Amino acid sequence: MSFIRIAGLHAGYGKSLILRNIELEVDEGEAVAVVGKNGAGKSTLLMSFFGGTTIRRGSIEAGGVALQHRPGYLAAKQGVSASPQGRLILPHLSVRENLLLGAASGRKGHWTLDKVYALFPVLQERHDRMGTALSGGQQQMLAVGRALLANPRVLLLDEPSEGLSPVLVDDLARVFNQIRAAGTGLLMVEQHLSLVRRVSQRFVVMAKGEIIARGRSEDIDSEQHRAALAF
Repeated sequence: MSFIRIAGLHAGYGKSLILRNIELEVDEGEAVAVVGKNGAGKSTLLMSFFGGTTIRRGSIEAGGVALQHRPGYLAAKQGVSASPQGRLILPHLSVRENLLLGAASGRKGHWTLDKVYALFPVLQERHDRMGTALSGGQQQMLAVGRALLANPRVLLLDEPSEGLSPVLVDDLARVFNQIRAAGTGLLMVEQHLSLVRRVSQRFVVMAKGEIIARGRSEDIDSEQHRAALAF
């Protein structure tokens, strides 16, 4: 059975319904991308793991445990962590202190501070600087490293390439493949199709809160999937 199972999910904010009948599974060591235009509901889907939406119907499970209508911290305890859109680096904490926040769930596992520093050497070099003093690319590394210190079985990534240069996107592709090779699954909201091809095995296309297409990432440039992406 897949580690993450989303079945028949209908969710939104208050009385506003955003997500309709979402079906999606992700296993450990697997990378799945969620693509689509702005406003399609991609970030809302990720927020639903942590109690950030009102779930009307359906379920989200992590490791066989239902997350809907439960406290938001349960996802982290079950092995789901997130690198959010906008990074949300705390401005009055150092790089090291921002990273250590990720360990608050107390989960044990592969990812330690030393292993995150090995993945992102620049964070070790600048460990005593304020987190917001880093460049945009370095802040993205910090957000990912912080999420890894929660020792997730599946890591959620919300628009990780946003605002980054092509060179930094290449670096992200390398890092995400290393994370996956270490056994951590990825559920990645991303509009950079080159990154999707290089990192993920499968993708789904969202439009107006629904999944309208799915397939293998190597086929994302096919005429059929291009039509769905344009919807």
